[in-house]
Amino acid sequence: MENNDMQFDNRIDLTALKSAVEKIKQELGKIIVGQNDFIDLLLVALLADGHVLIEGVPGVAKTITAKLLAKTIKTDFSRIQFTPDLMPSDVLGTSVLNMKTSEFEFKNGPIFSNLVLIDEINRAPAKTQAALFEVMEERQVTIDGNTYKLGNPFMVLGTQNPIDQEGTYALPEAQLDRFIFKINVGYPNLEEEVLILKTHNDRKGTLPQNLITPVLTEKELVEYKAKVQEILIEDKILLYIAQIITKTRNHPHLYLGGSPRASIAVLNASKAFAAINGRDFVIPEDIKKVLYPVLRHRLILTPEREMEGMTTDKVIEMVVQSVEVPR
Repeated sequence: MENNDMQFDNRIDLTALKSAVEKIKQELGKIIVGQNDFIDLLLVALLADGHVLIEGVPGVAKTITAKLLAKTIKTDFSRIQFTPDLMPSDVLGTSVLNMKTSEFEFKNGPIFSNLVLIDEINRAPAKTQAALFEVMEERQVTIDGNTYKLGNPFMVLGTQNPIDQEGTYALPEAQLDRFIFKINVGYPNLEEEVLILKTHNDRKGTLPQNLITPVLTEKELVEYKAKVQEILIEDKILLYIAQIITKTRNHPHLYLGGSPRASIAVLNASKAFAAINGRDFVIPEDIKKVLYPVLRHRLILTPEREMEGMTTDKVIEMVVQSVEVPR
């Protein structure tokens, strides 16, 4: 195996990419305790050019992790707090009359950034959610018949709280499908909780973002994203992805299965996962690792199964076990 790795390393040099990932993790490690899977998935989504939905109860560092990740990259960052009275123009921007020229000029909204954190994304009404459709899929905004392109990189990180349902709106399926991952952030364990208290105490009131040093330039990020696309994936692994996704479409426990966009998300995410592990080829374990965050928000359980307390994660596990792993 060692020899194989050496040959592969010569094909695509992933040294700089892997080193950048380690540096980002080191920076985040100054503040964030544990949450290794969460951070890995954020980095995979960043390299796979995808948007992320982050769900967890208040206080588990959803927002601060997203903000600190943005701080490790020398790029534009904006944060939008979604509220029930937020209008599409508050997000996208609006045409303003210029008194000097007597012409309308487009004034960019906060979505015109590279990394956009949308806090409590499920608090805005359908009209504002719909404003995100074009932006997230096509990386552009159309207003008054004019199209405005967004920069590269562009990533939306949306957070939502699973327990506070008052004043929230369910995100439409078509919008959920545009997120490459849904990451569930849980509570830390006892050791991690002690470490959180210790690091907080040691900071002596210093703001977390002031301890983070940018370690990655925008240009490097764009280069690494292009490199991820070159990662090798064999036909038998492509068939494995297709078999899993197809099985979700006629599973008795599911009302809605994965779309072709879900298959592509698994493909892109597994390549990025291989890359951050220093491999330039995808293995079945990469697929298994990304399947849950890719599918959990795309699958809809039948009402009967939902009432029985079944979860989409359990169904994904059943599907994975029913498909033969390629050798």
